[in-house]
Amino acid sequence: MASAVIHLCVAKKVSEHFHINNKELLLGSIAPDLSKQIGDDRRISHFLNTPKKDVPNIQAFLDKYKDSLDRPFNLGYFIHLYTDKIWFDEFISELVNDNVVRLIDDTIIQTSKEEIGHLIYNDYTNLNIDLIDYYKLDLSLFYEDFILPDSNIDEIPLDKLDILLEKMATIIMNSKTKKEYVFDMNKIINFIEYASDKIINKIYEYNIKVHH
Repeated sequence: MASAVIHLCVAKKVSEHFHINNKELLLGSIAPDLSKQIGDDRRISHFLNTPKKDVPNIQAFLDKYKDSLDRPFNLGYFIHLYTDKIWFDEFISELVNDNVVRLIDDTIIQTSKEEIGHLIYNDYTNLNIDLIDYYKLDLSLFYEDFILPDSNIDEIPLDKLDILLEKMATIIMNSKTKKEYVFDMNKIINFIEYASDKIINKIYEYNIKVHH
């Protein structure tokens, strides 16, 4: 799945397009990943009930929550799920296929699924600082007092979101910059821009009401 910082970058781009200035949208854009932090089933939080096990079932989410996507937190949750859909449907397959990874220098290596995961998640840590700077992310969300968001989403325990915020604050604090060996920064930026544009178009296509 895309990293939390990538999710925040996409959410910021979408929120800027619709002139939404609400931190609940940003919180919603990372909220599905709470399941990992508390040991819950990510298949529930990410609506993973499709033949492609990593791709969220967007229609199932819309069937349940479309009428409440005018709430910024819920819209952020939708943005997260759709970003993951694009990530797995259109992006990650360019890098990983049958446990083969193409590195940043075009070297191709055969490795295990577990090691591929390690390579990718290590890159996330390396890229965080550059992405935060490039997109001028406001990180105050992770250091302010936690306020329960206005949401009716029941796939995650909303009252435990502070655990996710604390974890994210630690990850960002420990992020470092060094040469990444899977992802090229420009490719990640291209992904963020592409995903943002596609999600904006989907919001219009689905006639989702957006409150400024």
